Amino acid sequence: MTVDLTGRSFLKLLDYTPEEITYLIELAADLKAKKHAGQAHRYCEGKNVALIFEKTSTRTRCSFEVGAHDLGMNVTYLEPGSSQIGKKESIADTARVLGRMFDGIEYRGFGQDRVEELAAFAGVPVWNGLTTEFHPTQMLADMLTLRERFGSLDGLKLTFMGDAGNNVGNSLMVVCAKLGLDFCACGPAKQMPAPALVERCRGIAGESGSTIEVTDDVERGVSGASCLYTDIWVSMGEPAELWAERIALLEPYRVTEELMGKAAPDAVFLHCLPSFHDTKTQVGADIAERFGITEMEVSDDVFEGPRSLVFDEAENRMHTIKAVMCATLGGASAQ
Repeated sequence: MTVDLTGRSFLKLLDYTPEEITYLIELAADLKAKKHAGQAHRYCEGKNVALIFEKTSTRTRCSFEVGAHDLGMNVTYLEPGSSQIGKKESIADTARVLGRMFDGIEYRGFGQDRVEELAAFAGVPVWNGLTTEFHPTQMLADMLTLRERFGSLDGLKLTFMGDAGNNVGNSLMVVCAKLGLDFCACGPAKQMPAPALVERCRGIAGESGSTIEVTDDVERGVSGASCLYTDIWVSMGEPAELWAERIALLEPYRVTEELMGKAAPDAVFLHCLPSFHDTKTQVGADIAERFGITEMEVSDDVFEGPRSLVFDEAENRMHTIKAVMCATLGGASAQ
């Protein structure tokens, strides 16, 4: 596949063709094979990248840092509160400063408009590590994980259970529409993707031969699903006061062994992490004390069970993020 993404930003998958998305997944698979074989792949030797984190992270930060080092690059991490972006200095001004010092910039934070503005003024590739609306790097990892398990993405149905209108639910709907997977958003009507995005994705799915479904019916949602996917019920940056409301709304959509048994016989479980599947976290213990539940979006037996691919998925964040950096910084041509 001949695809050149040099100089491109990676802001949302709506900006990318199915061929370009597939190329990034295949590049990630190749880089993963090299990593596991101990084969050097310093295709971006000497370049410098900046990582702007207005929201903290484990997987995203580590994936960008390890991936950059594997590619031979230097990394500067700007943690929350350590830069003047949006406070004493506008996003546009910050972009023009960093763009003269770095070859690429990652942003993880709030509104999509912030990363879009950063890309408009930086003059170098900008990568979306997560915004309120979209989480595109996670999607590449999810698709790579499913391809590894099933051998192909053809004919798969992915069902997102619960808060389907968050950035992960939005992005899964987009990537499934682009790559031809059937997608189902299964949850309460209040937590669904925006109707305009649903209709846009249905138009894309019509071209790829897949379907987009929105339902509050659990039985309908999980039927025939090759993958049940979920996320935490209150996202980072949302007020803690939402927990009571979300628990009441979303408990029927918890992914349990019973639900997995109603999906396809070979169905797998995915979760972008972190997950509240027990009480071994501060949040999990607090919720158990306040509301009397010890599991939230997924039961512990599913999370720890043989059909859970969450840690393969987490590792694949690194390989797919590496592919995005390599491709957009011109390193892919050095292979």
